[in-house]
Parts: sequence; C-alpha cells; structure tokens
Amino acid sequence: MTVLNGKTLTGRIAADRVRMTSTPKPPNGAVERFIALGECTSLISDVMDELGIAEGAIGAHMLKPTLPGKMVVGPALTVRNIRRRDDPRVAAKQNKNGMAEFEAHNLAEDGDVLVISGVSGVSNMGGISAYTAQRQGERGAIVMGGVRDVRHSRSIGYPVWASEITPVTGKWRLETVEINGPIQIGEVRVAPGDLVVADDTGVCFIPRDVVLEVLEGAEKKAKAEEVRCKAIDDGIPVPDISRATYGQK
Repeated sequence: MTVLNGKTLTGRIAADRVRMTSTPKPPNGAVERFIALGECTSLISDVMDELGIAEGAIGAHMLKPTLPGKMVVGPALTVRNIRRRDDPRVAAKQNKNGMAEFEAHNLAEDGDVLVISGVSGVSNMGGISAYTAQRQGERGAIVMGGVRDVRHSRSIGYPVWASEITPVTGKWRLETVEINGPIQIGEVRVAPGDLVVADDTGVCFIPRDVVLEVLEGAEKKAKAEEVRCKAIDDGIPVPDISRATYGQK
C-alpha cells in the first residue's frame, strides 16, 4: 500500500506517475456563476478570442455529449493513456489490465471533471468507471478517444463527452501513463485544474489563471444578448437591433 500526500493509492499506476493528488480549484463562486449563465461555451469561446487566449474550445462534432441537455463545470482531473503494443489476446489471458483511470477516481474531489487524453478505437472508460466517478463526486467526463456502456452512464445521469463510442475494451490495449499531468485534447493543451465547461455545443477549457477574466467577459456578453433578445421580442426593426444592443449610432 502506497500513501502519497496523505492519500492511499490504488497501485494501478506507479506513484511517481501521479503528478498531483489534488486538482487546483477555481476561485470561490466561479463554478456557480458559469452554471448560472446556462449553455455558455459559445460565449466563452468568443471571450477567449477577444482576450487573445489560446484556442480552448472543441465542438460537439468532435466531443459528442452522450447525455444531451447536460452542462458541467469544474476543474480538470487529467488522465493520459497511450496505446500498448502487446497482443491483446495474450494480455487478456494474462490479465494484464493497463487501465488506471480508477486512480483518478480514487483521488477525485467533489466537483472535479475527469478529462482523458485517450486512445482511439478502444474504450478508455466504461459503465462501472462512470458509476464510480459519479460516487466520487465527479461532475462528468471528457474523453478524447473511445468510451463504452453509454446506456449505463445515461441511466445514472452521468454525462460524458467523447470522440468515439465502441464496445472494444481498452484493458488489454492501452496503458495509463500519467495522472494529473498536462495532456493534449485535440489542439488544446489542458493542465490539471484548468476549468472545464461542457454543454450541448461543445467543451471549453479555460486556463486556471484567467478563469475570472473569462467569466466576467462571458457575463457581460450574456447581458448584451439579453438586451438583443428583448429588442427582437419588442419588434424592433432588424437594422436597429445592433444599435439597441451595443448603443451604436
């Protein structure tokens, strides 16, 4: 049994591969304020563009929600998987399970969002994993790679955004090589503790040192959109809608 920073590890991955035992947390109240905005990944993407922050958004065409209508916000709890070269049939006979996302579940704290840089064509997490994640307080999972047992995760209300769905297990085909280190999700670099916002439109990763700046910009944009929607409801002519929203002359 290995204890790291006061936490007992599962032993599924070497202790020196666990870079942090606790994810850095966002500023107080930030998660609730993002949730209050409702579906807001589009607003966040716009604000990040305007602030000159590196692209942090990935559309739902790539990371597809398995449970439409859900929104999650929370710090990234990261997992990095790589493909193994072993013959999966041999590995299965020898029970050489290389998956270790359960170590991330073991370290999870209430409000975390699991983010897996995974392997294509195989499952990087399944139904029991989702069930465990939910019990540990994780709000949902983002997986660049395959997942499976989506009926199970849907039945318990645990949202997953994934690039693929497959019945093929990753147990004998992948290896978890790092927990809570920096990972690559598509073109986006994600560090543990970066804020994840996911909805039906896609997923945004906000670097943790600019969370409040992005939040304030998104709130401002949301208020401007409310004014524009009211102008539309009030029957204002189309040429006047922008003036009503932005005060243009």
